Amino acid sequence: MARTLEFDYPKAIEKATRLFWKRGYAGTSLRPLLRSMGIGEGSFYNTIKSKRRAYLECLKHYSSTIGRRRGEALFSGPTAASGIRALFKTVLDCLDDPGTPSRLCLMAGSVNRDVLAEPDLRRYVHEQLAMLAERMMARLSADRDAGLLPTDFEPSLVVPIVITYLQGLWRMALVSYDRGEYERQIDTFLTALRL
Repeated sequence: MARTLEFDYPKAIEKATRLFWKRGYAGTSLRPLLRSMGIGEGSFYNTIKSKRRAYLECLKHYSSTIGRRRGEALFSGPTAASGIRALFKTVLDCLDDPGTPSRLCLMAGSVNRDVLAEPDLRRYVHEQLAMLAERMMARLSADRDAGLLPTDFEPSLVVPIVITYLQGLWRMALVSYDRGEYERQIDTFLTALRL
């Protein structure tokens, strides 16, 4: 007979997500993780099994909440260019939010040696980045085909550049952040890409 959970699993994952987001994968040890989740070792090992699996569950939770909102922003505008600009706005809004655990996006923070050394975590991070690239590329290609972007516009060249810039933006915000300056940089960057 299967045991029933003795804790609120979604709430525990939400709390663990915030802790991993704040401290990172390598910076989060088991004791603080259990404390933040409000569960004991027995419950943890019976349901979640390992820190690695907890992190994977947190990445999934992050993708289904924060990532979903960013995806909605990408498709909110009438054009791909306005959607990409809306995506960057959600990033800046996150950086401005004092309730955000870290200036580094959890997914962007997962692009590091410790996380990528774990095959299932690496696979998930890769899948999420690939999905973002595919969605962005499809949107840009549709706009080019509809005449909303120049015929020589190359989504397959532009999308990796945008994603690389986004990854760098998260990291640079750890060093110094001024929203007005970032807005000017983003506008210059996207305008140069004809977005």
